[in-house]
Amino acid sequence: TASPSQVRQNYHQDSEAAINRQINLELYASYVYLSISYYFDRDDVALKNFAKYFLHQSHEEREHAQKLMKLVHYIWKKNMHQALLKLHKLTTDKNDPHLCDFIETHYLNEQVKSIKELGDHVTNLRKMGAPQSGLAEYLFDKHTVGDSDNES
Repeated sequence: TASPSQVRQNYHQDSEAAINRQINLELYASYVYLSISYYFDRDDVALKNFAKYFLHQSHEEREHAQKLMKLVHYIWKKNMHQALLKLHKLTTDKNDPHLCDFIETHYLNEQVKSIKELGDHVTNLRKMGAPQSGLAEYLFDKHTVGDSDNES
């Protein structure tokens, strides 16, 4: 069992625990289906359609887990951004220009840049034909996202 998040805001601990349990169940089901798929794919069993069916079920369960993980990540990012905006408002209301500038420079501006960059990536991927084109995603990963490794 994972320890509860230390950065949760307006996100009840019981909800987080329930979602994490569900993610674990979905991943467990995915692994079970994957194992069954490989069983049916063995030389001495050789039931290819059963293998395909259970492989598909495995992928479906993994997708369920990934959707829940995306939800948790979205809620976390949204709450973090809201907390920064509240802190910024407080520093403005309390007339603290130094802290206000620090928050803007080191946090809020970075978030705006990240959101813009992700939006640009989504636009470019759509122009390239993703998600229908696996080649588009591959090329984007290799030449766009992969290039950021060289900049670090």
